[in-house]
Amino acid sequence: MEFAGKTVMITGAGKGIGRETARLLAARGAHVIAITRSQGDLDTLEAEIGCTSLAVDLADADATKAAAEAGPLPDYLVNCAGINVLEPFLEVTVEGFDLVHAVNTRAAMLMAQGFARRRIAAGGGGAIVHVSSISSFIGFDDHASYCASKGALDAMSRVMANELGRHGIRVNCINPIVTMTELAARAWSDPAKSGPVLARIPSGRFAETADIAGIIAFLLSDASAMMNGLAIPIDGGFLVR
Repeated sequence: MEFAGKTVMITGAGKGIGRETARLLAARGAHVIAITRSQGDLDTLEAEIGCTSLAVDLADADATKAAAEAGPLPDYLVNCAGINVLEPFLEVTVEGFDLVHAVNTRAAMLMAQGFARRRIAAGGGGAIVHVSSISSFIGFDDHASYCASKGALDAMSRVMANELGRHGIRVNCINPIVTMTELAARAWSDPAKSGPVLARIPSGRFAETADIAGIIAFLLSDASAMMNGLAIPIDGGFLVR
């Protein structure tokens, strides 16, 4: 899983899984095009790994379309950006629902469209990994908008795998259990909420960002050449209990 001479575009690269993935792929030789909203996060990442950086609000459809066309032609795309608005189902707001879907689902679609058009124009080939969530399979309290956005991402990815696979572009989702990022900490800091979930994980812990980054690298690489259209739980055995 070496990436010398390859370029990978990563959304949500400023923090969490996206940043860890950017570090890992850069260490294995890739040139990273890092996309996130915070210029400060991009500045520190660029200083660390020498990436190309783009500050983009992925809730803005026009800005997202422009970002997908920017920079050198990427070989791979990782859609890692995500947002959550915690609301009980009966209190879900239109504003919260639309924002979560704009970032988690629509932005992934727009980035993938731009990536795929460029790859096809260049002769095809490449791979896309979407960072989805175990929440697409499980109805966690207060996560109605988030669960819906990730379920939609999984479903859309199956269509993408079907249509883009004909051009040599593979598309897969990974569906991690709670991964210890700043976003997860806000949602799972209460032991009354996190305790029952941890108790159901045979591995006895939530995921770390490095656990997820390594799997992303595998799915981008030629080692996974026959993997296409999957939604893969990365959950320490959560779903077997």
